[in-house]
Amino acid sequence: MQKINEPQEINFLDMLAKREQALRDDIARELALQEVHNQIASDVPDPGDQSFANLSVDLGNAAVARDWIELRAIELARKKIANGTYGACSHCGEPIPVERLKAMPAAERCAPCQAHYEHSHVDGLKGSTL
Repeated sequence: MQKINEPQEINFLDMLAKREQALRDDIARELALQEVHNQIASDVPDPGDQSFANLSVDLGNAAVARDWIELRAIELARKKIANGTYGACSHCGEPIPVERLKAMPAAERCAPCQAHYEHSHVDGLKGSTL
């Protein structure tokens, strides 16, 4: 397994913290929008407007769920950094290329294993490709 050096760990921790904050901001914004859509759905007697508001809430729920999945992956990545296993594919154990980690610091699998996971798991496409 490749060993992530201390400067890289610090950089990845910083990247994870920034991504976490962006996700938390997105969740807060989405929940605020859902309040607006819920208000519209309950105030407007027009079935078309109510249907649109309900659809917007459903789409918002999906976005929030996706963001929560990524937040859990970020927490797992932090734990792996702390215990020295960060950068190893959770499926095959081979090193995840640093370039992939830079693009997706919470990546759990190398690209080939991630592709296999997404093709072999029905729920593989529900979250981001970590």
